[in-house]
Amino acid sequence: MSFVPVLHAELIKIRSLRSLLWALCAVVLATGLFSALAGLDSGAGAGEEDFDPLFSAFFGVSFGQIAAVAFGATAVSSEFQGGGLRVTLAAVPRRGRWFAAKMVAIAVPVLAVGLIAGGVSLAVGKTVLGADASSLTWTEGLRGVIGCGLYLALMALLAAGLTALLRSGVATLSILIPFLLIVSFVVGGVSGTIADFLPDKAGQVVFHGTWDGALGPWTGLAVTALWAAGALLAGAWSVRQRDA
Repeated sequence: MSFVPVLHAELIKIRSLRSLLWALCAVVLATGLFSALAGLDSGAGAGEEDFDPLFSAFFGVSFGQIAAVAFGATAVSSEFQGGGLRVTLAAVPRRGRWFAAKMVAIAVPVLAVGLIAGGVSLAVGKTVLGADASSLTWTEGLRGVIGCGLYLALMALLAAGLTALLRSGVATLSILIPFLLIVSFVVGGVSGTIADFLPDKAGQVVFHGTWDGALGPWTGLAVTALWAAGALLAGAWSVRQRDA
């Protein structure tokens, strides 16, 4: 079976799992909602120094990424339930081809939904911030929207690769969700250290108008991409070497 039919089959699997569709909806809802809440509680008018309207507008991505991670983990872990992977590999014996199609089937919907979430977050954030968003340029906004789609897709792939390695969505979420919350809310304000190169903090530089760390917006996303690539390579190795 060639790649395109395999990809089509994987997309059908995703459409048929209601939990995955809800996870995609949650990406948009969580991103927009928490961006609105952040805008209400921040701003130059609130007396905050070094106020960053771009980061405030895209603050909700820190919560939307949880849904993206859950989507990636669930999409892969479903293959390890009830002998699903054995059935899949009986139809597609070439494991590498199946794994590549599965990852594309995960990345494409999250990228599309991430772009929508980015647009919603920007619109909601600018509306809530009002005059405080006047310094936010359209190039920064466009960068944030594109970065939102890319970042969420990369985080979903990171979760998918780790799930393929661990063969457990629960184990993946038990590792990633506490890790992301700790990094985002405890280590998030520390720059100029090794924390700059952690997957979420590096990728979220794209949502900052100004940044004092070692990475820029696109180099930060490149670091996140390297983390995702490492997880995918480990996952692909596990799929090739271990029994279904």
